[in-house]
Amino acid sequence: MTERNIEKHGMQPGDNPGPDGRFGRHGGRFVPETLIPALEELAEIYQDQINNPSFQKTLQHHLTSYVGRPTPLTRARRLERELGAKVYFKREDLTHTGAHKINNTLGQVLLARRMGRKRIIAETGAGQHGVATATAAALFGLECIVYMGQEDIERQRLNVFRMELLGATVVPVQSGSQTLKDAINEAIRDWVTNVDDSYYVIGSVVGPHPYPVMVRDFQRIVGDEARSQLQSEEGRLPDFVVACVGGGSNAMGTFYPFVRDRNVRLVGVEAGGQGLDNMRHSASLTAGDPGVLHGAMTYLLQDEDGQIIPAHSVSAGLDYPGVGPEHAFWKDADRVEYVTADDADALQGFAWLAETEGIIPALEPAHAIGHLKNLPLHEIDGEALILVCLSGRGDKDVAQVARLTTEEEIDYEL
Repeated sequence: MTERNIEKHGMQPGDNPGPDGRFGRHGGRFVPETLIPALEELAEIYQDQINNPSFQKTLQHHLTSYVGRPTPLTRARRLERELGAKVYFKREDLTHTGAHKINNTLGQVLLARRMGRKRIIAETGAGQHGVATATAAALFGLECIVYMGQEDIERQRLNVFRMELLGATVVPVQSGSQTLKDAINEAIRDWVTNVDDSYYVIGSVVGPHPYPVMVRDFQRIVGDEARSQLQSEEGRLPDFVVACVGGGSNAMGTFYPFVRDRNVRLVGVEAGGQGLDNMRHSASLTAGDPGVLHGAMTYLLQDEDGQIIPAHSVSAGLDYPGVGPEHAFWKDADRVEYVTADDADALQGFAWLAETEGIIPALEPAHAIGHLKNLPLHEIDGEALILVCLSGRGDKDVAQVARLTTEEEIDYEL
């Protein structure tokens, strides 16, 4: 999108959408009529509560005493010697439940309580959002139903067991590709049927308005903390901020506090899967086209007839054929550089961080780690400063990585 087109839409990166929920041409509400009143009620209550000191005090109390915020910023000294730049990781893997997802689910479940909803619905891919939703529901004594694709259940059995331990009912989804897209479809069907007594906790910056804004605002604590911490450590802003992008919540939360700082280069790393040429990937921004999915206009993986093409990634959390509409607007505005890392890159990044820093990352942020070697560090005067969102820990992925690296040759040399 050119500057002229941005002006036509009346938006700049970092601006909030209007009542229609549009980020330029993206976003909006493409849902059944039965959900419009629920979305309007949610938008109204959210705007009221996000500015309510009582709500903010309660949320901040739980983020501190239960989630464990602020999470630390860790300098990766051995890794950075190999890379030739200064690298800091924002340690969302150290939160309660092991990923950034809890920041959003806690906020949304608190909203659900204030709306009088006692039944929580969620979808999950890698299982981290499901675990985080089940955790927040258990904390406040609410019923929790989690929809999860059968293929993802097979890949993430540990997280399925964790959800069940937390009292959630995990519903296998066996339609379509049996992954995250199909889990979201089933969660929406449930919500349409039970809209009066249920609250749907969407796990990323996707879906109809106001979800993309809500999730962004609950996740921006990641970038807000990292910005302050890096200023304290280095006395300046980073040259690069890097995060993986599936639906896009960890990247959105990390990027948003930097989006108006034009000297900070924002790099979103999508899942290149087995390659862009054979369509076995999840790179909606890199290789997709505009369309409507799960209630919003955004970039999608689709064929010439507009049918959704199944996504693929070694990481279940990035295995989604769409992306958040605000990311789509940032792409059009040329504010964020969206690139890809394939399955092999992710496995290399997984091993690299473990071997150099003693940190086992989730396969999702391993894509961002695997891309670090491709950053244009030569374009920075002096030593480059890089901030990476480590959105989750890799306990859930160890068994899968062991199978993959036993079955095929993986070159870990970076």
